[in-house]
Amino acid sequence: MRRSRIPSDDQPDGQLANLPFRLREPFIPADHLKFYVVLQEIMGERFAILVKVSLGEIVTVARPNQNVQFYNRIFRKNVDFLLCEPQGLRPVMGVQLVKSPGRDDTRHSESFIQDVFAAAGLPLVCVPLSENYSLSELMPLLELAMVKVQKASQSRSAKDDFAPICPRCGVSMVLRVYREGPKSGMQYYGCLNAPECNEIVPI
Repeated sequence: MRRSRIPSDDQPDGQLANLPFRLREPFIPADHLKFYVVLQEIMGERFAILVKVSLGEIVTVARPNQNVQFYNRIFRKNVDFLLCEPQGLRPVMGVQLVKSPGRDDTRHSESFIQDVFAAAGLPLVCVPLSENYSLSELMPLLELAMVKVQKASQSRSAKDDFAPICPRCGVSMVLRVYREGPKSGMQYYGCLNAPECNEIVPI
């Protein structure tokens, strides 16, 4: 069977010209660009501002064996702006430009992104789309978001994300359910390598 050859970067320009890739125009919409300029003026050098960041690059899914469906929910979703520490680029805050109330699917998508950031302990500021943005109006929104999420993160327990490590294999254990016997229906943590390894951790 003959395999088609994938063009590489060192091929002649004539062959590379046949690839169907073009620069996206514009990379960022005009209304988003206006906001970016104002946001950069507010933040100065305190934060690095990243644009159009995928949710999958910001958060991870805790207890993945139990929460597979949540991978699909963050697929192809992004936050408009992500503010990060200049050193190390640790995420600090998200900013989402939201449309005027209207379509239910738009509101649902925006609400879900808010929930993702709140669950991850990150502030998310939602700013209505506008032709012009005011420094005096944006500053209180940024400060309020920081206060709200700091309070929420203090009340969340780290044990909610706990998944034990198998004492025998050293791999992450997964949540399982007894199917029979006196413990039928009860949950426990079992080794990922079962049935080769029968180590369990009760809940």
